Amino acid sequence: MTERKPHGTTFETWIERQIRVAQERGDFEDLDGLGRPLPGAGEPHDELWWVRGYVDREGLSREALLPTPLQLRKEAERLRSEVRQLPTEQAVRDAAAELNRRILAWLRTPTGPQVPLGLVQVEELVADWRERRAQARTSAPAAPVRPEPPAGRWQRITRFLRGTTRFPAGRG
Repeated sequence: MTERKPHGTTFETWIERQIRVAQERGDFEDLDGLGRPLPGAGEPHDELWWVRGYVDREGLSREALLPTPLQLRKEAERLRSEVRQLPTEQAVRDAAAELNRRILAWLRTPTGPQVPLGLVQVEELVADWRERRAQARTSAPAAPVRPEPPAGRWQRITRFLRGTTRFPAGRG
């Protein structure tokens, strides 16, 4: 139950009285975190501590906090390595077109810091993707040819029945 401040007392003395009464009742006994240091004590003051805490708790990337042109620039730098895993040339073209669409949208109505930002060169990206795919095919080690294990009796019978081998004379 909230007590009203009595008329004629200062706000500070009224608060101190509330704390003293709560201590006497034992309201502050066995609180969670008793004896542990306060988180962030002794660290420099950070105005956006709550934003950073939220991003860390939710497992988000801190890149989401960057202004739009810086996010786009980072994406353009990473695109060349990201398209290596794409299976088709059309998928590479689609990824580049999507990024270029977002870059153009920002260039039409720029907000935030003025960062030099250009479109991704799609044909250069596709040529690089083709070259890396060709290199990967030629440098991939050939699968080792394993010798066929010696055939057991049932394997020999199965091969004979399929017509892929003949029984040697005197065996069976």
